[in-house]
Amino acid sequence: MAFRDPEALKALIRTIPDYPRPGIMFRDITTLLADPVGYRATVDAMILPFIGAPIDLVVGIEARGFILGGAVAHGLGRGFIPIRKKGKLPAKVIGEDYTLEYGVDTMEVHADAIRKGDRVLLVDDLIATGGTADAAVRLIRRSGGEVVAATFIIDLPDLGGSKKVASHGVEVHTLFGFAGH
Repeated sequence: MAFRDPEALKALIRTIPDYPRPGIMFRDITTLLADPVGYRATVDAMILPFIGAPIDLVVGIEARGFILGGAVAHGLGRGFIPIRKKGKLPAKVIGEDYTLEYGVDTMEVHADAIRKGDRVLLVDDLIATGGTADAAVRLIRRSGGEVVAATFIIDLPDLGGSKKVASHGVEVHTLFGFAGH
């Protein structure tokens, strides 16, 4: 596989029709993660735009953002901060609500994890409607951090999430996109 061939990486993504409900084409990255060359090429491609960039921390969104964010943080030589679902972190937290297609949920970060002025790279596997990434950006900013950029493997551009996050002045990087939902 060519390191810079997004189509080769895209081919490692398994698409599961009608999951979790009819009409949805679920983009499953577990097949990409299981391929050692594909996984490494993916992480390297996510790191490449940020080598030498003034980034203090990498923040990953639960759960696949942990798998990717930890590897990106390691590759950049930076610390890693998890953003978790409500009730999963043991110390004092701050939270941010976000809307799902079926209700409202909350994500949290430790109150002392991000210091005022920390420059943050946000990482997750996929951006669709942008609800989770948008809430993560708000949470990082409330914590005092500056979101330098957000990076994802997959963009679903028809759902508008990348544009939503970019509208907040956040540079958005994706490796490739899939049309539709």
